[in-house]
Amino acid sequence: MSNKDSKLREEELKEEKGPEAEKAEETEIPEEEQKETEEKTEDEAKDEAEAEEKKTEEDEALNTKYLRLMADFQNYKRRTEKEKGDIYSYANEKLVSQLLEVVDNFERALKHESADDGYAEGMEMIFKQLTGVLEKAGLEEINALGEDFDPNFHNAVMTEDNDDYDSGKVTEVMQKGYTLNSKVIRPSMVKVNN
Repeated sequence: MSNKDSKLREEELKEEKGPEAEKAEETEIPEEEQKETEEKTEDEAKDEAEAEEKKTEEDEALNTKYLRLMADFQNYKRRTEKEKGDIYSYANEKLVSQLLEVVDNFERALKHESADDGYAEGMEMIFKQLTGVLEKAGLEEINALGEDFDPNFHNAVMTEDNDDYDSGKVTEVMQKGYTLNSKVIRPSMVKVNN
């Protein structure tokens, strides 16, 4: 066969195979290069998987950190609100404690009889006004007479044997006790039955 015939034959074969075969022949990759490419692809896939796993772990760590921070903030917020409420409730505690001595003296003065009824009535009105203001501030008297002795509210200074009361009951109040917004600021000084 001549050169012309071989070229014609090659052209006929190319036409039979079509354009894809022509491209495949031109881009045929040797086996070694193909294996290297496959190995690179596998390595890249492993690297991508590791990177994805690492990113997921980082996201979880950040999410956990965020949730803890949010919980800490909520706790801080509740604590400061409680502290503010306590400050408002007990801000006047020292002043009220000092005024209790004035209230005690008022009560002692009102127990004595006065020659002038108008004067005694005026003093009683002033006393009621003072106790009303203190009650609005949250002051309450601790009921003690006839109650069971409770060391949280009562300060026992004496005991006695009294047939009118059961054992452990308060028989006499020597000094009234008070609470300010449910907090004992002065316990009742009492006498307790044996």
